[in-house]
Amino acid sequence: MTHPPDLPARAAITAPVLWRCIDFISDQHLQASQHATFDAWQRYMAHTEADALFILGDLFEVWVGDDITQATDDPEGAFALQCQKVIQTTAARLPVYFMHGNRDFLLGEDFAKNGGLSLLPDPTVLSFDGQRWLLSHGDALCLGDVDYQQFRQQVRSDAWRCAFLAKPLAERQAVAHGLRAQSEARKTSGASYADVDTAMALRWLKTAQANTLIHGHTHHPADHTLGQLNDKPLRRLVLSDWDADAKPPRLEVLRLQTGSAPERFTPTT
Repeated sequence: MTHPPDLPARAAITAPVLWRCIDFISDQHLQASQHATFDAWQRYMAHTEADALFILGDLFEVWVGDDITQATDDPEGAFALQCQKVIQTTAARLPVYFMHGNRDFLLGEDFAKNGGLSLLPDPTVLSFDGQRWLLSHGDALCLGDVDYQQFRQQVRSDAWRCAFLAKPLAERQAVAHGLRAQSEARKTSGASYADVDTAMALRWLKTAQANTLIHGHTHHPADHTLGQLNDKPLRRLVLSDWDADAKPPRLEVLRLQTGSAPERFTPTT
């Protein structure tokens, strides 16, 4: 079985004293064909009053390389550039952090720099409000999906990334569209997906000396209690995916505020 990585020692952020409110989102799966979800995300980005925003992966449905933003005559390229400008505007007034997901793990330094994003390794420990919060996209913890874990290990290697990004843009897009079609076919078939492995989640939390894991990926928003550490509960908070066309719409944000319990809400602006 392929195991997720240990916690990188460098992956730690201490929130400045002035931060009183932090937002977390993931799994927007932005794509040009999903106008309502993009519009909702754009409105949220423009109006959030948080002191910092953490995007924990799968902001995009697919990402084939940062050069997509230069292909402005291509609908996907024009859309990617539009998204970059939204992020850039938000990042001009508050820090925006991004952690790769399984869909957009090829998002690179060029896009991040131009959009004002700070890239985070997975996992990362955040110290805020007297607590340590462990942040992850979550896919590395879904150990029951052995085929995916093997695929993940392959495509996250430097050799694979370099070889793939060296291909012409059109070829990369064709490969990505094929993988998306396979994913949609699996969903349609009713195949089940592995959830986060509880034992490994506990291992990560205890190694990080954190009490709460915040992650996305599974599209099953929930608050789980896993046990205790130092007489405090160990929790796993799962972020929602976003789909403005769902009934009811799914557009949830998780918010941490000093002195308060984590709050889930749907932006109304």
